[in-house]
Amino acid sequence: MCEGQKSNCSEEDLSYHHGFGNHFESQAFPGALPQGRNNPRIVPLGLYTEQISGTAFTTPRHDNRRSWLYRAQPSVSGTSNSFCACGGGTLSSLPKSFGGADWSQDMKLDPNPMRWGATPLQPNERVNFIEGMHTLLGSGDPTCKSGISIYVYAFNTDMSGSASVGEDLHMYNSDGDFLLVPQQEALWIQTEFGRLTVAPGEICVIPRGIVFTVNILNHNNLNHQNNAEDQSFARGYMLEIFRGHFQLPELGPIGSNGLANSRDFLHPTAYYESEDSQSNRSCIILNKFGQQLFQRSNPHSPYNVVAWHGNYLPYKYDLGKFCAVNSVTYDHPDPSIYTVLTAKGDENGTALADFVIFPPRVFATDPNTFRPPWFHRNVMTEFMGLIYGKYDAKKGTNGSGGFVPGGASLHSIMTAHGPDADSYIANVKNPCDEPTKFEGGLAFMFESSAMCKLSQYALNCEQREKDYAHCWDGLDRAFPNQVE
Repeated sequence: MCEGQKSNCSEEDLSYHHGFGNHFESQAFPGALPQGRNNPRIVPLGLYTEQISGTAFTTPRHDNRRSWLYRAQPSVSGTSNSFCACGGGTLSSLPKSFGGADWSQDMKLDPNPMRWGATPLQPNERVNFIEGMHTLLGSGDPTCKSGISIYVYAFNTDMSGSASVGEDLHMYNSDGDFLLVPQQEALWIQTEFGRLTVAPGEICVIPRGIVFTVNILNHNNLNHQNNAEDQSFARGYMLEIFRGHFQLPELGPIGSNGLANSRDFLHPTAYYESEDSQSNRSCIILNKFGQQLFQRSNPHSPYNVVAWHGNYLPYKYDLGKFCAVNSVTYDHPDPSIYTVLTAKGDENGTALADFVIFPPRVFATDPNTFRPPWFHRNVMTEFMGLIYGKYDAKKGTNGSGGFVPGGASLHSIMTAHGPDADSYIANVKNPCDEPTKFEGGLAFMFESSAMCKLSQYALNCEQREKDYAHCWDGLDRAFPNQVE
């Protein structure tokens, strides 16, 4: 295992555990992991034992999530420096509310279909992952462990050695689990359990309570460099669930294989900052608590976990490994067949949130199948994003407009939606008399049973396409014309 200063490591040194929901163990120093018990009186190598529980103690065993950590100093070390609310003082660049939206006054119901262009970042802006996060919509209340929130982000500086703060920033989320979807630039994510790289086309889940730091991979984060002349920036999407955890969908009659296979999920291996590392220095710990951000100083790095074992862990997944299932006879199936991860809702068979993708795949239907998604009204909220390429139902007019990479759309509960007029007309004329392989893009959907409110940022930002609904204006009445 690679240990000590970041400058001694490289991306190639990273290794991962494979599986989903498994119990893993990892140690970055020989002999650090206790054997035969979880909490010995004398912990090997002078370490401290700490458990992090992602579910209640009495949760049934198949759903119980917890991990044991063996660390140089416990998380309580440094908590004599009390948390205080962000949004003022020396860290005034950090928002009071995570994502910049005060849920008590900034959120508004609006049933209209919405679409946004790619989230921008001005060349003269220098913002980190926290500062570049924008709430678009959400529902419920994390203090009651109900609902979701959806964000977009755009940032160009690292949380490590943050330019706006002057110290390393580390964060944990008391409200729920994060699911990150990078769209532009790969991320270097450090957690208490180890490190991950997450590129566009991959996703990462960081469960509730786990400390993490998000940097841009090409900033050479191994050496803590922030290049002020670098005009590149990271962009992407994030889903947060305030209740439960993500799990794999049931396969039902599909059988025992297909969709996202368990073996393709990757978990980090143990890594710690050595005592003499430049990274093991005083820092700022941020806590997302009831949608608000709180901060405190910490005398040392939180990344001092030398060994761990358990099943409550961050993980990543390569969407290119998704095994898609599709119709080979007729009709366009429901998008639920492309579900990667799901989080249970209150009603049986209805998710609090699904993460669905529309990957490259083969269409092999009969000559009378309309291949794009049909016109639809739904009991679910549908938020879509585009990682790269095009989406076959929203191509725009004459090569302009349409659904763009880094952009998003929202069709709320029972809001009518479907292919734009140009896409509909073109596909009605398409004889689809032979199989077609779609390789033109990778779109995804956050789908939720929750009715969501929109933030002021979502409603008023410059990239909102206020004329979006005009894309259906060309769907004229043709009845009772006989179509041949």
